[in-house]
Amino acid sequence: MDCRMDNQVAIVTGASSGIGMAVARALARSGAAVAVNYNSHAEPAEKLAAEIVASGGRAFAIQANVSQEEDVERLFRETVSRWGGVDIVIANSGMQKDAPTAEMTLEDWNTVMGVNLTGQFLCARAAIRQFEAQGDRGLSRARGKILHMSSVHDVIPWAGHVNYAASKGGVSMLMKTLAQEVAPKRIRVNAISPGAIATAINRDATEGEAGQKLLELIPYKRIGEGADVANAAVFLCSDWADYITGATLYVDGGMTLFPGFEDNG
Repeated sequence: MDCRMDNQVAIVTGASSGIGMAVARALARSGAAVAVNYNSHAEPAEKLAAEIVASGGRAFAIQANVSQEEDVERLFRETVSRWGGVDIVIANSGMQKDAPTAEMTLEDWNTVMGVNLTGQFLCARAAIRQFEAQGDRGLSRARGKILHMSSVHDVIPWAGHVNYAASKGGVSMLMKTLAQEVAPKRIRVNAISPGAIATAINRDATEGEAGQKLLELIPYKRIGEGADVANAAVFLCSDWADYITGATLYVDGGMTLFPGFEDNG
């Protein structure tokens, strides 16, 4: 048994940047064909797909807004049409629209919930339907694997980000409930909850003085990289993790260890 996904088909949502891009690249290196999903930034998704193909892998870029049911159904339909099935789904798409609760608009609440929680439900539902329809493809010990991308804020409150934190708390219970429901069908469902991960989008918060301040919240005293999450994703989607379902893996350098108490409070 090896930590590889040769001939398997993976859908990675929100793969045009950051963690999603790192996960898509790592899955392709492990042998999976990858549908590189994006919502509004086609160029980096297409560039990543071309990079994977140039390296001898299989990939294509596909637009879909995961908060829209029709888009999710099209994402799965086009992937299956191209490659014959789906074996791995990484529900990674996420967003923030931050404000103090008293100032937060209903639109901003609903928009974040639509992508971060409803979008993960729609992708998981489509995955389960596809896994059931295609049966055992003989490529993995599990019939299918779903990986939800959550956040340390599924357990750490975050003032000023109530919509984001609530959505991630919802993802945690969504994942556990789905895992319980579909385990008898040999479908594994897990989650990764990243902590502070340096990406191009959050450079202002992870570099320079802000980055040094952020280290106060990380017992391991370094800010994470996309590869840290991607490596965990490959493991959880591989047969090495076949007896793991309903679990959340915190990739956070110890952020959830309450570092404010490291000197006895």
